[in-house]
Amino acid sequence: MLPDVVEQEVASLAGELSLHPLAAKVLLHRGYRTPESASAFLSDRLADLPDPFRMKGMPAGVDRLIRAIRSREKVTLYGDYDVDGVCSTSLLYLFMKELGAPPATYIPHRLDEGYGLNVNAVERIAAEGTRVLVTLDCGITSVAEITRARELGLDVLVVDHHTVPPTLPPAVAVLNPHQPGCEYPTKALCAAGVAFNFCMGLRKRLRDEGFFASRKEPNLRALMDLVALATVADVVPLTGANRILVSHGLQELSAARRPGVRALKEVAGLDPDASVTAGQVGFRLGPRINAAGRLHDASLGLQLLCSESPETARSLAAVLDRANAERQGIESSILTQALAQAESLKDARGLVLYDEGWHPGVIGIVASRVVERFYRPTVMVGVKDGVGKGSARSIEAFHLHDALSGCAELLTRFGGHKHAAGLTIDADRLPAFREAFEKIAHQRLTPEDLIPRCRVDAVVNPHELDAHAVESLQRLGPFGQGNPEPVLVLRRQVARPRVLQPKSGSGSGHLKLALMDAPELDAIGFNMADRATLVDGPVDLAFQAGFDTFRGQRKLSLRLKDLRVAA
Repeated sequence: MLPDVVEQEVASLAGELSLHPLAAKVLLHRGYRTPESASAFLSDRLADLPDPFRMKGMPAGVDRLIRAIRSREKVTLYGDYDVDGVCSTSLLYLFMKELGAPPATYIPHRLDEGYGLNVNAVERIAAEGTRVLVTLDCGITSVAEITRARELGLDVLVVDHHTVPPTLPPAVAVLNPHQPGCEYPTKALCAAGVAFNFCMGLRKRLRDEGFFASRKEPNLRALMDLVALATVADVVPLTGANRILVSHGLQELSAARRPGVRALKEVAGLDPDASVTAGQVGFRLGPRINAAGRLHDASLGLQLLCSESPETARSLAAVLDRANAERQGIESSILTQALAQAESLKDARGLVLYDEGWHPGVIGIVASRVVERFYRPTVMVGVKDGVGKGSARSIEAFHLHDALSGCAELLTRFGGHKHAAGLTIDADRLPAFREAFEKIAHQRLTPEDLIPRCRVDAVVNPHELDAHAVESLQRLGPFGQGNPEPVLVLRRQVARPRVLQPKSGSGSGHLKLALMDAPELDAIGFNMADRATLVDGPVDLAFQAGFDTFRGQRKLSLRLKDLRVAA
């Protein structure tokens, strides 16, 4: 149900913010009911970013790293192997390099070492002379590993965003907006967002201390492409500080001044000088950085983003592109097996799927596909040598981390948050884990929770849809988690359907509709050919409005999200 709004409210908000009434209606439906709240949401001014020193642990972290920089102590950055970890590590490395204090870096191997800090790596890093260890996108649950680091004389700074456990690790500083007592207002930063705030705090303190009297200040805006890559790829809400960071970061990605970004755009089939959308980050750029960490060596992504040579960047990007193609092939094979297994368990409210040999680097993606198909929280586990490594994805009504906490006695380790998690488990415990997880899902999910819903922002008439309306809607972006692209509804439309076969020759085909009330509009539903039989009378259409460009001509188009026979 849409909240009630009156035309006077719509007209008032549209006038105050110079918006098309349709965009004002969407804002009102999303709870921004005053010009002040709507203006605050729409703002993407860098000056509106919160003070980094509102983040708990920031003063201690800044003090220790500046002391290391001034005294030339060896610093090692320990990042996770996904896009967020790689971008966080790249960001802090490049920032410190501009200060004249380039740190060492360490990205664990996903298959050999697994997620997070491990004692063997900590001991190796200590033996190589490191005095300060900074964890990026990991570390918040690493109590034993950081205790060992302290025994070896390391000072540890944790830069993380994952769920905070009851017992924090014994680090010199913990930067994580989720920890109790942290006043930083945007809680859902990714690790690169936390790292960017760390750089803001470092630069401010160094400026106050006169560090830049004889040296150029690092340009933090130039690092925002890395923040945007990580924020979108890690699927955190694009609201608050995240919206500001991604808005400016997309501009940096569009400009592609970084050789690694330019090369990445090229292998992803994007014009290196063209504008970049959040969708292109999520579906084309991010997966290529992720691919190396999923299958091979995540440090390739780090090398790409830090490369100063266009030739080296192109070579590294080509390797990542091949790894992504390899990942897609493996993913397709596992998905076929997983869907068959899930079909046999479709009466369960939570799915635990496992098999020998499933590649742990791609099962998270496959879990997302299973959730899309069955709309059940899904845990995928690949088993090798008696050990299962798993990734989990969830639905709106189910908190994954809380559910895994209820199965903790069966798991070797786990971590994550509401919508995504990872785990390790002894293979012989998998049947008991499946039973326990399904029991928790049955207790916490109602049948209604398992019905996917298409959330609608506004009901419109065809005459409301013009270029000005769509351009005004685009001002609400960037779109992503927490700020989805608006979904509109046209009711009781009479349409003429046409099925288009996909160019690949495989798949269900696409549904194209010619609307009798709006012949100037194109409506297309990708992979919705099987819904064509519904269009033999009036239908309700849920869609997103945008522009298509063909032969230099821009045309308004409707991308169908759902349709139903009109009541």
